Amino acid sequence: KMVWHIKRYKNNMKIIDNFLPKRDFKEIQNLVLGRDFPWFRQSGITFKDDKVDLCYFTHVAYCDKRPNSDFWHFFYDKFLKHIKLNSIIRFKVNCYPRTEKVIVNEPHYDYEEKHKGVILYLNTCNGYTILDNKKKVESIENRLLMFDPSKYHSSTTTSNAQGRFNINVNYK
Repeated sequence: KMVWHIKRYKNNMKIIDNFLPKRDFKEIQNLVLGRDFPWFRQSGITFKDDKVDLCYFTHVAYCDKRPNSDFWHFFYDKFLKHIKLNSIIRFKVNCYPRTEKVIVNEPHYDYEEKHKGVILYLNTCNGYTILDNKKKVESIENRLLMFDPSKYHSSTTTSNAQGRFNINVNYK
């Protein structure tokens, strides 16, 4: 059984380092960072017009109340079974390609309706997530961020790794 050290913050944000058992995490990391994982290019990163012409890559494993990926059961078994949730809104894997310097993307919210969210960071790099309270959460592999994705937050690129990889889950 896993024992977590949970850092709690005033705005109900929580950070849990070493969230997944090492074996499950490594299996996810090897799949997503491997050569054969299917990625889909997205123009722009937020619903607002970006200041620069950026793109990123996603793999949406669950949306519209149904699985959307051959990897859905793998992700559920290795990751989601560790999170208490009633219903999933969306499960997606993100890849922000390396840029010369770290670029902070425009603030956005995932959905207007009140819901919960987690981000699982799949690699350690100098990229990060900025929450509405200006709190910066560093990308450290196997770190889980629990937060309110209906509030503004920003993602970034990385300049010291091939890409910044994470899993973003919206749920109730």
